[in-house]
Amino acid sequence: MGGSRVSFLDARSLIGCRHRLRLDAENPGVLAEVREDPGVQQRRDAATAHRAKVRDELVAAAPADWVVIDPELRGAAKAAATMAAIEAGAPRIWGGLLPQEADTGRRGGVEILLRDDDRGGYIPIIVVNHKVTDPRRPDPADFHPMTSDLFRWQPRRDKHVKLRPQPRDQQRLAHLYRMLQRYGMASPALVGGAIGLVADRILVHDLTSVLADYDQRYADRIAVVRGELPTRPSKVPECRQCPWWVRGPGAQSSDTAQSSDTAQSSETAQPSCEATLAQMRDVSLVAPGSRAEVLRLHGIETVDELAAWEGEDPDDWQHGPFAETVVTARAWIDGAPLVRRFEQVSVRRADVEVDVDLESYQEDGAYLWGTLLDDVYRPFVTWDPLPTEDEGRSFGEFWTWLMERRAEAHAAGKTFAAYCYSRTAEDKWLYESARRFAGRPGVPTHEQVRAFVDSAEWVDMFQAVTEQFICPNGKGLKKIAPVAGFGWRDPEAGGEASMGWYRRAVGYDAAVDMSQRTRLFVYNEDDVRATQVLRDWMSKRAVAEVPSLADFGAVRPAGWDTQAERDHAGSSGAPRQRP
Repeated sequence: MGGSRVSFLDARSLIGCRHRLRLDAENPGVLAEVREDPGVQQRRDAATAHRAKVRDELVAAAPADWVVIDPELRGAAKAAATMAAIEAGAPRIWGGLLPQEADTGRRGGVEILLRDDDRGGYIPIIVVNHKVTDPRRPDPADFHPMTSDLFRWQPRRDKHVKLRPQPRDQQRLAHLYRMLQRYGMASPALVGGAIGLVADRILVHDLTSVLADYDQRYADRIAVVRGELPTRPSKVPECRQCPWWVRGPGAQSSDTAQSSDTAQSSETAQPSCEATLAQMRDVSLVAPGSRAEVLRLHGIETVDELAAWEGEDPDDWQHGPFAETVVTARAWIDGAPLVRRFEQVSVRRADVEVDVDLESYQEDGAYLWGTLLDDVYRPFVTWDPLPTEDEGRSFGEFWTWLMERRAEAHAAGKTFAAYCYSRTAEDKWLYESARRFAGRPGVPTHEQVRAFVDSAEWVDMFQAVTEQFICPNGKGLKKIAPVAGFGWRDPEAGGEASMGWYRRAVGYDAAVDMSQRTRLFVYNEDDVRATQVLRDWMSKRAVAEVPSLADFGAVRPAGWDTQAERDHAGSSGAPRQRP
């Protein structure tokens, strides 16, 4: 490693890939020409708009209490204005920037600095564009989070919400606390606050137990940025949107930054992370994230070493059956996209089958519910820009149609099932839509939604795949459906891309582009057709086309039910483990 370089670090860099941090620091400006991922830009724009809305609401409620730092000021001037407001004892400061610390490398800004009238100093409060709490009934619980009113600082235990753990928020607050502490301006209360997406209260974070972890994490990260510690590439979820995954340091062209090909451009001086890991046959390719960290502790560095594992399972392995991890490595070597866990593959079938997929935009709502019945695609949509009351109309029409088909099937003595892929999003927006549009025509109650999603008639194909297959290349629908022979008509089809299509379809940034509405319908239709094709394939051809555990020298995991019991398993028709 070379000598230390002058570097600064903000709180955003405390969470995420250390290797990316090093590459960014060692190659300043290299990524300037790379077009930022549209999804990342859209989330940033949404966060900016959310913070502006919160600022306007808070300042309007008590304008005399606020000092709003001019966002157009340059960094040094903004920091000076912030320190002047602090020294003047301003009750509340919006948009503050604390002075950079040349020795520690810390830098950072904060949405709100709240003067602690009881203890002195200031409490940092951040405004974020994600949920920090979820509603719950005020039942007895072991822990109730501390919250405060938005307009008056009164922390107290809140029985009406449950905490959503957000380590990045805690790390950022700890970072800001240390910066305030340097100038003797930190409240001795050792707390910080976060205003989330709903913006109905301030979640109060106790920083007492966070600071030690922050200090250790910050020391490591600033050493990486300064070139004092080495790093290595390793596959993690963040890689999906990282430009270094497909672009090596020293590349002169931005073309490869947007390519999904693994081959490196001839203009790339050093290989990308993807190419480096493939060349190394690194174990993180089949055991990403923390799995790879555990394996390396046991001397397993490559996919081949994992595939050759014999003996007892590692004592500290907590990521499912270890034998399946070994099979994943063997399947990756052989190029097998799936491995069967069982002799037979099954999925719940019904006389009347409806496939369902929704499209949403950020946290603003679900604008499209797509369905497929008897090979006919039916969309239920609103093109009024979200958020909109018209969303309640389209949702009510979707729910009414779905329940009518269900009732007709029951009346005719037929079985019924509705299918989705990875039910988390569908369940979320079913409940959210029922809550937000309660009482409108066709909109169900919370209890009606629960009765349906908890029934055997709501089938998650992702669960069926997860329980019955090992998936070396991932379990997403775009990974699995092609194995069954399905392909999307739009080569750019994907959740992130659809966000940009939606913005153009409703005219967020310019005139309405009708072609993007058609594009969204095609994308949504392909998604519901993909689940149908996957279901038919699992029922008819999967056993013949997919190798089994035995083909890779493994046996069925102990503790799984027999085939006879599987016939009466849960909604996916897949096996369940005994408790």
